[in-house]
Amino acid sequence: MSLESAIQLFPTISLDEMNQVKLMNRIETKFLIAKKELPTIFKEIYKDYRILEINGSVVPEYKTIYFDTQDFFFFNEHHRKRKDRYKVRFRNYISSHLTFLEIKRKKNGRVDKNRVEVENEQYEILEKHQDQFKDTKLDSLHLEKKLLNSYNRITLVSKTSIERVTFDLNVRFSNWQVQSALDELVIIELKQENLSRISAVYLALKKANVKPFSISKYCIGILKTYGLSNIKYNRFKKKLLKIQKITSI
Repeated sequence: MSLESAIQLFPTISLDEMNQVKLMNRIETKFLIAKKELPTIFKEIYKDYRILEINGSVVPEYKTIYFDTQDFFFFNEHHRKRKDRYKVRFRNYISSHLTFLEIKRKKNGRVDKNRVEVENEQYEILEKHQDQFKDTKLDSLHLEKKLLNSYNRITLVSKTSIERVTFDLNVRFSNWQVQSALDELVIIELKQENLSRISAVYLALKKANVKPFSISKYCIGILKTYGLSNIKYNRFKKKLLKIQKITSI
């Protein structure tokens, strides 16, 4: 079965319907698979989820601009496995013509996302955005653009529980000088109010022998575009090897 045929198995859900459950505070579980494995997973779970449709598209494009300090403070906090860490980004939901400034905090395994809508295609942290930072330990004045990340996303919404699953395809990175792509990789994020290992997608991935795998698109993008000789990456070596293995299958 082709990916296009597998996608058509799902009933659709609108953005307004999905936004009734925002899941801004949640548990995230991530997985990696090869793109060619996706139809098999979808065939297993299509009765349990609806697929998000935005302006006629079920595979909309997203664009993210990540910010960091000049010396990559956020990246290095992730590399050090800090239990309380942040990401700052602008995310452009291209199909819905929306852009948000998002501050994403991960603390003791839970993710809390604070966001404010901004003018479309505006990717500058302005004085009027400072209120978004007042409850953080971050100094927005010392943040600069570090990475452009684009991808197509399939979003599934559970019919029976507070749960969403995203599948990011055609992942691309750029630091505005160097580009990199992971065309054969799919990054899966299971987003739940509380951790549950009996969700349909979790069980389908387990059946396919796919185990949870922590990964950050931001960190991988930095390594892929800034070069391993310039960035600390010892703790990411296994992740890079895993990506290489999956994309070469």
